[in-house]
Amino acid sequence: MSAGDICFLDEHRVPAIGQGTWYMGERNSDIAQEVRALLCGLDEGLTLIDTAEMCGDGGSERVVGQAIAGRRDEVFVVSKVYPQNAGGQKAVTACENSFRRLQTDRLDLYLLHWRGGIPLAQTVEAMVGLQQDGKILRWGVSNLDVADLEELKAVPGGEACMTDQVLYHLA
Repeated sequence: MSAGDICFLDEHRVPAIGQGTWYMGERNSDIAQEVRALLCGLDEGLTLIDTAEMCGDGGSERVVGQAIAGRRDEVFVVSKVYPQNAGGQKAVTACENSFRRLQTDRLDLYLLHWRGGIPLAQTVEAMVGLQQDGKILRWGVSNLDVADLEELKAVPGGEACMTDQVLYHLA
């Protein structure tokens, strides 16, 4: 690991820069090229791949699944759950659907994609349950603001949140 790595609360390190898959998996004609792009990134050391059930209506997860086939243990896979799926059995089903598309049996990091109508306490309960079942190794949130994060911290178990992934562009 390099000086540019990020260290989670559990002391696991991941590269600070990874490969995003937004807009991948939207057109069948592009899938082979998208898989090749991810493989090229993996070959160059970009071992963190970020995807979501939302991207390409699950298509980006299918692209990632093809790219990591036979290489799963060298990749840190992040996926995100829709807010409306982030509680109870819906969270379990969403996670298992991601597994099927990704062709894996675990996620290294599972994120709430953005704040929705399901109470954060239910999301935490679902994430902790998925973690206890060995389906996800870590969980976090994405696109939450300071007030949401303060609310999350006050929820029992909320302190186990590993990250708030925020959208960032250089240009």
